[in-house]
Amino acid sequence: MALDFDNHFEPAHGEAIEVAPGVRRITADNPSAFTFHGTNSYILGTDTLAVIDPGPVSENHFQALLRAIGGRPVSHIFVSHTHADHSPLARQLKEATGSKVYAEGPHRPARPLRIGEINPLDASADTEFMLDVSLADGELVEGDGWSLRAIYTPGHTANHLAFALEGTGILFSADHVMAWATTIVAPPDGAMSDYMASLDKLMERDYTLYLPGHGGPVRQPSAFLRGLKTHRRMRERAILERLRSGDRTIPEMVAAIYRDTDPRLHNAAGLSVLAHLEDMVARGLVEAEGEPSIGGIFIPR
Repeated sequence: MALDFDNHFEPAHGEAIEVAPGVRRITADNPSAFTFHGTNSYILGTDTLAVIDPGPVSENHFQALLRAIGGRPVSHIFVSHTHADHSPLARQLKEATGSKVYAEGPHRPARPLRIGEINPLDASADTEFMLDVSLADGELVEGDGWSLRAIYTPGHTANHLAFALEGTGILFSADHVMAWATTIVAPPDGAMSDYMASLDKLMERDYTLYLPGHGGPVRQPSAFLRGLKTHRRMRERAILERLRSGDRTIPEMVAAIYRDTDPRLHNAAGLSVLAHLEDMVARGLVEAEGEPSIGGIFIPR
């Protein structure tokens, strides 16, 4: 199926909007080509609360979270992954509430850096992130009137978690699945093979509503997941077609495949093509001169 993106979203920056019973969303005022209208933080519960993805360092967003919390105790701070638009405010919120921070682990690349390679996403990584409790795949955390199950979904980052709100059909999908755009998968932070495996993992589950890290909800997740998988396979075929037509470098492929895409996103598009190529080399579909890299030469098999 073709992907049908939903760009209709009113962020209501700084306001707590109820998006499901016992769930409120506050969108940070950090819009960009990569964050859409801003990062969504979620607050669970009515008496003792939990916060999912506190967001970027922002005094305005911090104060908005405190207003929504309204002096009530916060027992848990959950972090889906350690990009600078999701996790840094956990430190300040922990100091203010005394809560513990729960996540899969600290920031790390999906694979080791190769000789001479520089991580182009270093500026977006929260390398100072510290957690109190490491969550394993499938681990259940119980709070005051709610239970969250950690679902390990690497791909966008190596430490990415989604969180299932037990008994509701709701999945907080963070940056793994979003209604407004496809997810950036950029080596060495992320890996396409991991991302595709995580899509398959979610396709085996029957969550009925996704609340993502940016933009509005995904209301038909099963169909949308199928569309995401089809989109990635179509992108793979487009890369193979460019290689067979004579392209050998990532900039050549990006110029053709993403000619209708905002030029501000072309660097990220290049990393996405690299993620596909790394996966395709591993699967024997493509050959690389040396290790696959953003400046490498690629040849179809």
